[in-house]
Amino acid sequence: MPSLDRLLDYWLSHGVEGVVVNASTGEGPLMRGEEKSEVLRYVVERVGGRALVTAGTGSPSTEVAVGLTRTAEDLGADAALVASPWFYKPSGEEVAQFFIDVASSTDLPIVLYNVPKFTGYSFTPNVVQRVSEECSNIVALKDSTGSPGYMAEVLSLCGSRVSCLSGSADMVLPGLMLGGRGAVVAIGNVVPGVVSRLIAAFRDGSWTEAAEMQRVASRVNSVLVRGLPQVAAIKEALHQMGFDPGPPRRPLLPLGEEGREKVEALLQSLKPFLT
Repeated sequence: MPSLDRLLDYWLSHGVEGVVVNASTGEGPLMRGEEKSEVLRYVVERVGGRALVTAGTGSPSTEVAVGLTRTAEDLGADAALVASPWFYKPSGEEVAQFFIDVASSTDLPIVLYNVPKFTGYSFTPNVVQRVSEECSNIVALKDSTGSPGYMAEVLSLCGSRVSCLSGSADMVLPGLMLGGRGAVVAIGNVVPGVVSRLIAAFRDGSWTEAAEMQRVASRVNSVLVRGLPQVAAIKEALHQMGFDPGPPRRPLLPLGEEGREKVEALLQSLKPFLT
């Protein structure tokens, strides 16, 4: 997988502390089970302990999510990122029981994933509190709500028991200031150095640099995630940067000419941050 090798080298060389395999931007919901296993196995072997490897194992089905999570554990993943079920909109009790069932099936650390953009709903901070109290291996939340209030409430209810990770690039610095521990964001595929520098600057108390990197991150996010179809835009950006991410999987389509031009203009403005 030479294309994947180049991407892994690019991300790791720019200071990322972990990679997520088979999740949203990686088109996990569009992949067959055997493909997910093949890619995860390869990344675990290729990364070789240089960064954490988290497997996306969410599914609308509890049975499938349990199976994917157990497979991820068998293949050597460090953690599992589990999105709440989609298509049907489950009740809070159903979401809580889903997470408890998945977490109880494995010894892997579990990262809950609240991503209303893709599931169509947001589960409440009380769900996070309940399931993390019941299952000690539920250790983190990827919060893609984009709401500072949501993360603040989770941190208030759960304290240090749950590490909050910003799932929205606009929320990286605000999340850290609230007490979050890091970020897992789509733009990290394109500008990993910006995200890494932002987090490092915050940890070092370099507030001016942290703020500058947040402004850059938000500008990238406004084009690649909020302004254009996310998967197609990320892939187009990587393609223009000289990588070979392949086309989006159907039913997703590549960007049209106007979208490609927007990506090109963005990358031109980002040259100082892409070296």
